[in-house]
Amino acid sequence: MGDRPHITTDAGEIADAIIASVGKTIVLGLPLGLGKAPHIANALYARAAGDRSIRLTIFTALTLEKPRYKNLLERRFLEPVIERLFGDWPELAYASALRAGTLPPNIEVNEFFFLAGRWMGVPLAQQSYISANYTHASRYLIERGVNVIAQLVAKRGGRYSLSGNTDITLDLFRARTEGRARFVVAGQVNSELPFMPGEADLPAEAFDHILDGPSTEFSLFAPPHEPIGISEYAIGLHTASLVPDGGTLQIGIGKDGDAVAQALILRHRDNIAFRKALAAISPDAQGHLAPFGVGLHGLSEMLVAAFLQLIEAGVVKREVDEVLVNAGFFLGPKAFYRNLRAMSERQREKIRMTAISFTNQLYGDEDAKRRARVDARFINSTMMVTLLGAAVSDALEDGRVVSGVGGQYDFFAQAFALPGARAILTLNAVRGKGARTTSNIRWSYGHETIPRHLRDIVVSEYGVADLRGRSDAEVIAALLAIADSRFQNELLAHAKDAGKIAKTYEIPAAYRNNTPQRVARALAPFRDAGHLPAFPFGCDFDETEQRLLPALEKLDAASQSPLALLAMAVAGLRGGEGPALARMKLDKPRNVTDRFYRLLLQGALRG
Repeated sequence: MGDRPHITTDAGEIADAIIASVGKTIVLGLPLGLGKAPHIANALYARAAGDRSIRLTIFTALTLEKPRYKNLLERRFLEPVIERLFGDWPELAYASALRAGTLPPNIEVNEFFFLAGRWMGVPLAQQSYISANYTHASRYLIERGVNVIAQLVAKRGGRYSLSGNTDITLDLFRARTEGRARFVVAGQVNSELPFMPGEADLPAEAFDHILDGPSTEFSLFAPPHEPIGISEYAIGLHTASLVPDGGTLQIGIGKDGDAVAQALILRHRDNIAFRKALAAISPDAQGHLAPFGVGLHGLSEMLVAAFLQLIEAGVVKREVDEVLVNAGFFLGPKAFYRNLRAMSERQREKIRMTAISFTNQLYGDEDAKRRARVDARFINSTMMVTLLGAAVSDALEDGRVVSGVGGQYDFFAQAFALPGARAILTLNAVRGKGARTTSNIRWSYGHETIPRHLRDIVVSEYGVADLRGRSDAEVIAALLAIADSRFQNELLAHAKDAGKIAKTYEIPAAYRNNTPQRVARALAPFRDAGHLPAFPFGCDFDETEQRLLPALEKLDAASQSPLALLAMAVAGLRGGEGPALARMKLDKPRNVTDRFYRLLLQGALRG
């Protein structure tokens, strides 16, 4: 034990030591998201790629990749952003090979959660996907014989912190202590990674190998904030009215989660504006509308950047066992990592990075878990909901996996096991543009993530559907009321044909004007007043890039229709904005293609 850990600046040296220790059958567990040790993983990959007698199995989730572009305009926009935000972040060799179809036959990559939509067209990734609840991932790793863990860590003195990925690692460490698993632990130090205290803080002897040196330092992966649109804010306002003072909050990454957080802050800091904004889209809105007195406790598998602002605003202030937020992992923009590093030790102690078995399941240490889950609101997004209340969040009906189950089912199970708890699914009522617009509320779908017998609350931009304990006919009526009006008649006809709602039922007139235009008009004054900003929690784009983002979205939508593209090009004949054109290298077109793209971009900017 006195020789541990072996500290070196050479990742290859660690790879060779691991092979000497565990043999040529390596089952490598890499934390999801940010926590992977890329240089160690790449060194093990190189050894296996060069020696087919080595059998390397990688078990992980949320493999991060730099953004990819689909066309010239996206390339010109993204290349400077990628350089600025991702810099020297090292690509994972196994991911590049998997995407290119060049993965050696002696290397297998299994993931239980994908970066949303990024692996849809990669057959081997789809074939190797393992469908799992987040809480079961460590169990599956043990059953597969994990013998190596390689994790990114923070360093302080002679101690190391699991930092942003305590989630599965702590559960695996517990299994090792109990004799249920045996594995080598290799840590890679990164100076940008915040040193999180508490359970994440480990002595050096917890590790067998440490990679620590300037040659393996890199900038942390930093997905930028996405702009929040009006429909997301409508969802956020509705959802904020469902969160009781003194309760517990779980939210996920993405625009819906950020919109909910900003709506909660608005409710607390400017209650009159919050009530007026909610009334503008829902005149009869009721629920929890007052500012926060006791405040909320945070319990979330993911510590999203918005939690720091919720703490600062005084929304998240209810302590449980001297902790404000319990979370299993984090991932966010650069400012988020900086803010965590800048906190005092006392402030960081209020954020407890812990095992996913604590955040995502109720059994085990149940008294402490129940204290941290008073009146819990577990808020997650979904892709589609059927008219009978089943949710589709991870995959398509043809079997292709979009992301994964993650913790969504875990939180639904908790919501039904805890008194006063509710599981809330946020849902954009439609997807697509123009002729390609489709409803995300479907009559039926050939796949489900949350079965209809666990239906609870669904929120769209048009309102709240409380489904718990309701009959099928009541559920249908409630979901029709928050569906886009362009699709209500068709959905109602399906329900009547199936005999699931009375033939005489008609959708009330109050719900017959569910249109994006109505919502946009209702919330425009609050957007203009600064209550609903596009980037409430910081922005990684400059002013010109912020102007370009919606224009590029319009272009992407128009690309589905030659007529729409032509109309946009014609609109572009009236000129455009110089800084935006210069940013896209279209201020001085060099060829016909540049001239055409210039017209399109000018048209999109004018629109």
